[in-house]
Amino acid sequence: MSPSSAIALYPGSFDPITLGHLDIIERGSRLFDRVIVAVSCNPNKQPLFSTERRVEQIRRCIEKLPNVEVDSFWDLTVEYAQSRNAGVLLRGLRVLSDFEGELQMAHTNKILNGAIETVFLATSNEYSFLSSSVVKEVARFGGPLDRLVPTHVAREVYQCYAKNSPGATPNPTSSDNPPPRPHPAPET
Repeated sequence: MSPSSAIALYPGSFDPITLGHLDIIERGSRLFDRVIVAVSCNPNKQPLFSTERRVEQIRRCIEKLPNVEVDSFWDLTVEYAQSRNAGVLLRGLRVLSDFEGELQMAHTNKILNGAIETVFLATSNEYSFLSSSVVKEVARFGGPLDRLVPTHVAREVYQCYAKNSPGATPNPTSSDNPPPRPHPAPET
């Protein structure tokens, strides 16, 4: 059976899922009959959350999107896409530098499976700076996550950093975050 162009696979680590990821998922759900959010299991990475936890976080985010589902996979992305009958790999682009790596991967995937296309969506402007790495860095220093990730994910991110670094236990609502640290006065 050849893959269906009506089914898109949106692969990623989603560690954690961000509002930028959700933007791509929601917009993709309007373009395709079905979107499968595929959480990759990479044994070479040390994720903040287990694969199962990331799947559950995403499941909560997509409950109101009837044509979107979430799953996890260990295979090559194109092999997993083929197994799910997805004819399209959906990818988000934040900045120009993303394009080079994504284009290389799209060419590689095309060589591995010529029946699967890659579709790029430009991230909405308000999320062009956002990545899972940025979220972790902000959380590590106790910054607010309310405009970066869904609320339930923010709570879990803060809990991870509270376990890993004593004293970094801010609440996920901005008003409960610690006040900014004063900067030392410049020397004259």
